[in-house]
Amino acid sequence: MRRTSFLLTALLALGACAAPNAATHGSAMAPAAAGMTASADAGSHPAWARNAVMYEVNVRQYTPEGTFAALERHLPRLKAMGVDVLWLMPIQPIGVKNRKGSLGSYYSISNYTAVNPEYGSDADFKRFVEAAHRQGMKVVLDWVANHTAFDHGWITAHPDWYVHRADGTISNARDNEGRETDWTDVAELDYDRPAMRQAMLADMRWWLDTMGLDGFRCDVAGGVPMDFWMQARAALKAAKPDLFLLAEAESPEMHTAFDATYGWELHHLLNEIAQGKKGTGELDGYFARQAQRFPRDAIRMYFTSNHDENSWNGTEFERMGANHVPAFVLSATAQNSMPLLYTGQEASLRKRLRFFDKDTVDWSGPSLADFYRAMFELKHTQPALANGGWGAPQTALRTDAGERVYAFTRTQGTNTVLVAVNFGDLAAHATYQDLPRPGTYTDWFGRAPVALAASGTLDIPAHGYRVLVR
Repeated sequence: MRRTSFLLTALLALGACAAPNAATHGSAMAPAAAGMTASADAGSHPAWARNAVMYEVNVRQYTPEGTFAALERHLPRLKAMGVDVLWLMPIQPIGVKNRKGSLGSYYSISNYTAVNPEYGSDADFKRFVEAAHRQGMKVVLDWVANHTAFDHGWITAHPDWYVHRADGTISNARDNEGRETDWTDVAELDYDRPAMRQAMLADMRWWLDTMGLDGFRCDVAGGVPMDFWMQARAALKAAKPDLFLLAEAESPEMHTAFDATYGWELHHLLNEIAQGKKGTGELDGYFARQAQRFPRDAIRMYFTSNHDENSWNGTEFERMGANHVPAFVLSATAQNSMPLLYTGQEASLRKRLRFFDKDTVDWSGPSLADFYRAMFELKHTQPALANGGWGAPQTALRTDAGERVYAFTRTQGTNTVLVAVNFGDLAAHATYQDLPRPGTYTDWFGRAPVALAASGTLDIPAHGYRVLVR
């Protein structure tokens, strides 16, 4: 969901939502700090999430038809590319009152337990989920628990379930400091109302029982009280033990209820490095902070684009230029990472998709599918790169290549992966020291053997990368 422009709150305490908001809707990483918040039922992540790669689907814009039936035709292609989890942006009916644009915001929901007829019927969606499952993919739905449309049935039936202004009118959605936003199409829910909480849980459960969903990506998760998310996790996992929950938030405490959180801070840091505003030395500090603050088995969703970034801040080509490729390599291989790919990235989508109107993806751009397929195969086959605590810690590999190059290794048992990325305009001939496991590696993309001594040199193309496995 797109928010008003208050600053990134990735490092704030419990309840802080880490998504950036805009005008509309050299050493091994340190162990986790003593006394850190444990993740939800530590070790309770579903087994299928171990090496999973997530793909965000914008149903409205994915095809000219904008329907589940049309989207279903893409499932074999997505499976062949290596996608494991489909995250669908909200598919419920969109409110008409105070609507923005011609079609409205996906996140202005007028009925939690219905399907937007523009996309198809309930039966169409159930067939889509079943087809995805036959392909071996999981399906998670964007869940908007923070607010509803102003013409949701609860507005008239249960006006006390909403936050009210001093004059008695229902408030727009609010930010994490309790201030009203310019999301004039959505009304803020009041989590002091136990009956509303129960209704919300029942509506979430409906999607598990009726449609067979595998989990939820929870919008504005930091705006909803943590005790509700704890309640939701317990209730929903009782119904579906291998449930997966992703929070649109970045506070470590969110992992008491969620399997995964957003990596907004790394995303913005990579934007700045790609643009030359910061050097790669900043990455050491970032990864050290994550290791200190987050549970060891926390899964972090890292990305170079998503629906918010694409529509409001620009495509990865606008924000990162040619460096979108090394940025993705780093984000997909970093410790704890579950990589995300957004609608159209595999077709070099260079357009900001309109948020409130129809704007079909242009699938004719230069294909990056082979690159992403290779990256996802890397993720699936290298134990050191497994998600969350299943994977290995990372150790920075020191080089003399300066502030445009970053390199690290991750080792799990007999498996080692060396990743080196170059954000510079020139090829780098990097001298490295203290490689933990010297020996013969395989260049993942070139498939050629590479002999690496404990100290030596490594060539990295401009705006490029090297991934070596052993």
